[in-house]
Amino acid sequence: MTAQILDGKGLAEKIRAEIKDDVAAFTRQTGITPALAVILVGDNPASQVYVRNKELACEKAGIRSIMHRLPEETDSEELVALIKELNADKSVNGILVQLPLPKHIDEKAILDLIDPQKDVDAFHPENVGLISQGRPRFLPCTPYGIQQALIRYGVETRGKHAVVIGRSDIVGKPMALLLTQKGEGGDATVTICHSRTQDLPEITRQADILIAAIGQAQFVTADMVKPGATVIDVGMNRVFKETIDENGKPQKVSKLVGDVDFDSVKEVAGLITPVPGGVGPLTVTMLLLNTLNGARRQIGAQK
Repeated sequence: MTAQILDGKGLAEKIRAEIKDDVAAFTRQTGITPALAVILVGDNPASQVYVRNKELACEKAGIRSIMHRLPEETDSEELVALIKELNADKSVNGILVQLPLPKHIDEKAILDLIDPQKDVDAFHPENVGLISQGRPRFLPCTPYGIQQALIRYGVETRGKHAVVIGRSDIVGKPMALLLTQKGEGGDATVTICHSRTQDLPEITRQADILIAAIGQAQFVTADMVKPGATVIDVGMNRVFKETIDENGKPQKVSKLVGDVDFDSVKEVAGLITPVPGGVGPLTVTMLLLNTLNGARRQIGAQK
């Protein structure tokens, strides 16, 4: 049995088309164009790519992107002043601070400063608390994208055993919260595994839905997967392999891989996400939806 591929890129394009139509309708009705402010501090190459992708996605969806690119040496006071300015700007509906920040800046303090009504990453403690109570204002983009993928691919979650490998605040913990909520895409029995989990393969083999989010290249192997399981790979790792070029000289070639050993696991799983082209495009898509919903809420509050 070879698994069906969950085409995150194709699904993201479909959802983005829906968002584009909704943004156009919202703008016609209100005269307001939803706006997302993105702050990038420093010149981290990966962050530069992520921010550019978000900028292009906004442009295609009809959302105004406001980019703030700050030098590496920017201090906390400057960043705090910018966030306070964006918090007060009624034309800004979403604020995103690209992580990681330089080491001299306290990430948690900065994220806590963002207005919860504009916290489209859903990192603010207030928004996390609302999610835990089952009445979210925003949903974290990666778990939200995964949940939408499960729903739209017809993966049953009700009463199923979902195992999440990883307990990060960005993916692992909120993913578990979403899967345990009542309703569509929820009602699952969830186990969270991490670096201190004993006999991890024994637990993962029980999963009807297995979500890997630990940042270790090709960690999940075929012997860790229940036959027919849905496998969601959140990882994005660059690995290097030494090969010989056409002149007989050694060279290093890199490629992106996930936390799942795709080639072996696809022969066991029932449904699997590839890397790239799986979860990544859905994450950016949910950011667009959160920005639109932020604009809708702010209009309601102003009325």
